[in-house]
Amino acid sequence: MVHIAWLGKKSPFCGNVTYGNSTTKELKARGHKISFIHFDNPSSSNSSNPLFLANDPDVSLPYLIKSQVYTIPSPRAEKELRLSLERLKPDIVHASLTLSPLDFRLPELCNEINVPLIGTFHPPFDAKNRNLTASTQQLTYQLYAPSLAKFDKIIIFSEPQKNVLEKLGVPKEKQIIIPNGVDENIWKPFYEKSKKYAQVKNKLGNERIFLYMGRIANEKNIEALLRSWRQTKTHNCKLVIVGDGPMKPTLQNSFSNLGNEKLIWWGAELDLETRIAIMQIAEVFFLPSLVEGLSLSLLEAMSAGTACVATDAGADGEVLDKGAGIVISTDNVAAQLKTIIPILVEHPSFTKDLGEKARERVLERYTITKNINSLEKVYTNLKDNYKT
Repeated sequence: MVHIAWLGKKSPFCGNVTYGNSTTKELKARGHKISFIHFDNPSSSNSSNPLFLANDPDVSLPYLIKSQVYTIPSPRAEKELRLSLERLKPDIVHASLTLSPLDFRLPELCNEINVPLIGTFHPPFDAKNRNLTASTQQLTYQLYAPSLAKFDKIIIFSEPQKNVLEKLGVPKEKQIIIPNGVDENIWKPFYEKSKKYAQVKNKLGNERIFLYMGRIANEKNIEALLRSWRQTKTHNCKLVIVGDGPMKPTLQNSFSNLGNEKLIWWGAELDLETRIAIMQIAEVFFLPSLVEGLSLSLLEAMSAGTACVATDAGADGEVLDKGAGIVISTDNVAAQLKTIIPILVEHPSFTKDLGEKARERVLERYTITKNINSLEKVYTNLKDNYKT
């Protein structure tokens, strides 16, 4: 078994948090030892007192600012990290990169204490660089590439992402494609009555449900979905927006003319059972993003048997190719949705067929079991072959 020091996020809720929690849970279940290191101590001072206990299974690093997108560590954080790694003596450090300045110090730090370093690189992208958001995100990749080249291994999600990083100087032999995975036994179609399902169904009403679930931010392009929904006849159908983020107040104000009979702003939902029930009730899941990595929400929707419509940003188009869903371009998303939504509304049998194909695709390629099997091989090979 391997002792892994996992450097990641536990809050605020986002895809990185879900990835870290689900992956470390499965690794623990297989007998591996996990020491979770994360930013969880707001700090306004430079006190030299350590902020972790000697017998803590987790290590809490101090930070100045923390959001869904980035973290600014306190000046003490690097010292705290080094002390914790020297104390824990892990076999491997696995950094689920948190978009923090501390990320860039990891290769040198791990080299000094002679511990192999793996990174999972999450940031979204669009390989075709078709819009301003994609161009901005490309700067993140350019900024990170020199540091990623110094990691022992980098876990990425798809061939397009590998090509982007290779062009920026990250050696292809250091990159390992391991797609995200979901637990198909948790995220599954609705098979039997449950109290939670009934509660959610009662709250949503009897209309057919169309869904967006995720962060409400500019790059998610939810405005295009809302504009298309407003312009389409959607009798007996509701669009439900589950999540929170910086664009929520603006969008709520801009689309206030859409009453509860057409649109529900559900808000952030931290309860797993409730999120599962919402996904099971929904007929269609939309992901109109301008940039993406490999969306866990998309995989969860597919696993739940929900028909999916997503842009070809990041790896999402690859996930839905060959009939597992509907793939649209990041160009003119609203216009494409305005054509697609009426078809989905008018043909429920079509959405049901898409949902079944989506579930089959997840079982074929994107289960958490397949993900962890691949990850264990990386750990074993790196541990056995690392220089001492």
